[in-house]
Amino acid sequence: MKIIVRITVLSFIFCSSLRAQINLTDSNLPIMLIETNNQAIEDEPKITAMMKIIDNGPGNRNQITDPPFGYEGFIGIELRGASSQNFLKKGYGLETRNEDGSNRNVVLFGMPKENDWVLHGPFSDKSLIRNALAYKLAGEVMSYAPRTQFCELIINGNYRGVYLFTEKLKIDKGRVDLDKLDIDRNTGDDLTGGYLIKIDKTAGGSTEGWSSSYAPMPGASQRSFYQYHSPSPDKMSPNQRLYIRNFITDFEDIMASENFADSLNGYRNYIEPNSFIDFILLNEMCKNVDAYRLSTYLHKDKDSVDPLMKAGPVWDFNLGFGNVDFCAGPSPQGWVMDYNSICPEDGYLIQFWWPKLLEDEYFGREIVNRWRELRNNEWSDSRIESCINNLVEGLSESQVRNFTRWSILGEYIWPNAFIGNTYSEEVEYLRGWLTDRLDWMDQSIEELNQYQAPLLVRTEARVYPNPFSESLNFEFFGFENEQVKVEVYNQLGQLVFLEEQEVLTTGKQSIIWMPQSVSTKLYFYRIFLDQEEYDKGIVFRQ
Repeated sequence: MKIIVRITVLSFIFCSSLRAQINLTDSNLPIMLIETNNQAIEDEPKITAMMKIIDNGPGNRNQITDPPFGYEGFIGIELRGASSQNFLKKGYGLETRNEDGSNRNVVLFGMPKENDWVLHGPFSDKSLIRNALAYKLAGEVMSYAPRTQFCELIINGNYRGVYLFTEKLKIDKGRVDLDKLDIDRNTGDDLTGGYLIKIDKTAGGSTEGWSSSYAPMPGASQRSFYQYHSPSPDKMSPNQRLYIRNFITDFEDIMASENFADSLNGYRNYIEPNSFIDFILLNEMCKNVDAYRLSTYLHKDKDSVDPLMKAGPVWDFNLGFGNVDFCAGPSPQGWVMDYNSICPEDGYLIQFWWPKLLEDEYFGREIVNRWRELRNNEWSDSRIESCINNLVEGLSESQVRNFTRWSILGEYIWPNAFIGNTYSEEVEYLRGWLTDRLDWMDQSIEELNQYQAPLLVRTEARVYPNPFSESLNFEFFGFENEQVKVEVYNQLGQLVFLEEQEVLTTGKQSIIWMPQSVSTKLYFYRIFLDQEEYDKGIVFRQ
């Protein structure tokens, strides 16, 4: 499948007939003009450019000849995204700057003052509204979701089409509003927050973080990777990075245990359930195939404000609302939470604790009650329909220019499940798909109160370093109350090390051998779990 995708994307890139120039004179949307002084915009580092925003306010037309009313000044700009960078219509990350290159916090489109922004260019999403719709629905019920504004973009005199101007996810007042963590705050309550962590691909941003000790599902060799997002890793001390890593590891250890759902000592000591319930319901309603495993964020404030970790904010719904042709994505039926069993060979699987949360009777009951509450209020049919209508109406004229510039209606763009010949057909597909999805969830929501997650898998043992000098580490996965035995024999068959113990908590275990004397250079080892051989091999001493 990956080879087919690559060929499809590349063949599209070289199809020049899909491009046409547009002479934009005026718009009902704000107009953004960016001049790079003939510099190419690259995927890091940001280049310095100039930006003007013509925005005469809601209900007023914007003429290309109008004086800038919104912003005029320096920016830093770069390409953003992972697979989306293969598209002709690029996405951009930008920051507003002063002339000397320092950050310039400004109010844009009525959004709170900041300097970090995103220009999302809907491309495979030919409705143009999937992200805007998801963020709007999320903002109705969550403490924060990215604010957005549609605009038309011109770069170096070249019309680029309809873009969604969006707040970048970060810790700041008015965004993810957590206590700001200074690099020298390394003790006590100051150390405990705030942190914004993401689970995602490593392309297109920071790659510093850690891999989980647990497999996402039985038989999986991969590990979910948690990334330090905000503050950025270079603005965190080693103690701070260790604190949030240990916090999430402790949460995973609890989720891996048999008593994870205990009301006093279980997972509710680590996470705030309501935020995870809303996060799950929003992603399931949109059937976002990336949910839980990519573009997934978690945040924690300092303990004196709130000691519990929360899910969110939500991000990236290009592949939601039926706009994907793999892994059961086109169907309005089925749970995204079942992704691991639907696409077990995917390189990015859902971490085990997401579906396991639904095994808790309390969590399952609350998620059903919350869905019914939202469907009678913020996510009622009438309010969702009104939201779609407002978004589409605002794009009624600009979408024509967008699809003249990018002549992709009626063409397959990865990973379209539906190919409409007109913009109206694309919108009606989304509208009909969501209606069917809501109906299915209304009828099936009780399933989440009886959900059974896959059992945890025992992963392969690690025996390292090999060769070793002063010590040898036996690392393996053990279940609570299992009896563990590690044996080491020299090359004469003599037993030189024996360790037996009981596993106290399900998860990664470690036994260390520190030989006092050297009898041979070659050793054989065996690891037993409940008297069954789990692993064996040969190691060498330097």
